[in-house]
Amino acid sequence: QAQLVESGGGLVQAGGSLRLSCAASGSMLAIDVMGWHRQAPGKQRELVAAITKVGSTNYADSVKGRFTISRDNAKNTVYLQMNSLKPEDTAVYYCNAGISPFKNWGGAYWGQGTQVTVSS
Repeated sequence: QAQLVESGGGLVQAGGSLRLSCAASGSMLAIDVMGWHRQAPGKQRELVAAITKVGSTNYADSVKGRFTISRDNAKNTVYLQMNSLKPEDTAVYYCNAGISPFKNWGGAYWGQGTQVTVSS
């Protein structure tokens, strides 16, 4: 079992930046992929970005060039640097982790979520 705790959400103006962090604890040896998903009101949860233990990454088209995912395996922490934020990035952002082999760049472990609100 892995436990995920997010931090770093908040309110920012359009064009601004935020950095999300997700610290994982528990049984981490089997964890391969870690990433961020988001869910806006009335919409389905969607993958934002994910990264494997060896550094392979995947980004949603809507965030390419603006968001950067990174990972510190020694600290069991994954980060999401979000630049040039837009109002449509407003959502609850969830940290996610999974073991290998994984499907759709996601896994079974979820954090509690952190709110990101971008004002226009």
